[in-house]
Amino acid sequence: MKTIAVIEDDTYISELLTESLNTEGYRVIRAWSGTEALLLLEKEQPDLILLDLMLPGLSGEQILPRIKKTPVIIISAKTDIDEKVNLLLEGAADYITKPFEMKELLARITVQLRRSTVNRFSFLSAGNLKLNTDTRELLVNEIPVHLTRTEFALLKKLMLNRGYPVSKSALLEDISADTPDCTESSLKIHISNLRKKLKDADNREYIESVWGIGFRLKAD
Repeated sequence: MKTIAVIEDDTYISELLTESLNTEGYRVIRAWSGTEALLLLEKEQPDLILLDLMLPGLSGEQILPRIKKTPVIIISAKTDIDEKVNLLLEGAADYITKPFEMKELLARITVQLRRSTVNRFSFLSAGNLKLNTDTRELLVNEIPVHLTRTEFALLKKLMLNRGYPVSKSALLEDISADTPDCTESSLKIHISNLRKKLKDADNREYIESVWGIGFRLKAD
């Protein structure tokens, strides 16, 4: 379940947003002032924030620069185009003007959460491994390591399930569309080659076999 923070001092609007978001299956956390919002965000890490600008205490403009890595949709009665542009350039993901149609806001939320999910997995890390899933570049202890298409697909699957065993059938099924050259008979060879490349670059074993199941990327 995705969590959305509603930072809004207008009780009617806050209740309206909460009810609509709950109906759509979102978990909602709320704050009614800028100071309360910062305290809330120290304890919680929402997937998206709906932020009013005219808040008691700290304003929305003061809070926005302090929010990192979480998409923020500004909800405000302010209509000045220059202010909208500045807020978008300063990090807001979107801006919607009051009064707004709930259907439109829900659509904008869906778009931002979709983008956030994609971006979240564009870069994976585990120990000294850093894998860019967009460019397929791998750094092992800051050393570039070339991967074949199959090795990349296998490592990505293992990194997404770091610390947990992944069965051979799950590996083959997950990567089959992109790597038809990887079969049940060749899987061990690809894993062996991948394991050797990682060890050569960092002098440690990253991938271990799990008897009767498949393989696991070590959690530590």
